Amino acid sequence: MKTVLTIAGSDCSGGAGIQADLKTITSWGLYGESAITALTAQNTMGVADVLPISPEFLEKQLECVFTDIVPDAVKIGMVTGIAQMQVIRECLLRYEAQHVVIDTVMVSTSGRHLMELDARDYYKKNILPLAEVYTPNLPEAEELLKTSIKTREERVAAVREFALQYKGTVFLKGGHDESCADDLFFDGEELAWYVAPHIVSGNTHGTGCTLSAAIACGLALGMSAKDSVGEAKEYVTGAIADGMDLGKGNGPLNHMYRMDRRQRRF
Repeated sequence: MKTVLTIAGSDCSGGAGIQADLKTITSWGLYGESAITALTAQNTMGVADVLPISPEFLEKQLECVFTDIVPDAVKIGMVTGIAQMQVIRECLLRYEAQHVVIDTVMVSTSGRHLMELDARDYYKKNILPLAEVYTPNLPEAEELLKTSIKTREERVAAVREFALQYKGTVFLKGGHDESCADDLFFDGEELAWYVAPHIVSGNTHGTGCTLSAAIACGLALGMSAKDSVGEAKEYVTGAIADGMDLGKGNGPLNHMYRMDRRQRRF
């Protein structure tokens, strides 16, 4: 049994964060573990409040995981501030964590800041370099690189700049482009486009969380970064296209869409 640890915030509505990650890991047939960085009060219409977990308690969670059921891969999502980042960095280095995937979440879909503004420089210098794969969307890439990314040529320039600033593989997500959902993979040598039509859907809550967790699953299973990204992209596209319609706002994906519905008891 392969294991994946998610370090992220909790979403009480179940569509993003820890809950989305654990559903994803389960759907891939792996064993999921979690270290919670924040409690959030949110639903499909937005984030109402955020309660960060103390760095001391976060450290205890990580120590309990790494000293017992050691993860084969680690996904990092929402991290609120420098103190939490310092704990995460120290623990990952101390326990020599393998296959780290970072979802560079800084702002919620509804526009709420999930990372303290003064923590972003530390994040870029000390957390992103830990990643084997990191998955910025277009607005996050613009923030991290302090540049505008509109055209395909600018996307190529962006991933090459990421390679200069950070080690690891970048998977630049194109879902915020209204015309297409083409993503761009770059591992420092190979450049590859993942072309897909833009799915018109009101159910995309937790897409970034789900994608990064799925990539971590692929790495835990021994896939290459490129194959992990490809499998994760296919999984997320299917979860959106399934069309599960819950909530009054931007609804969640169907993480379990691959299950045979006829086997459900209810």
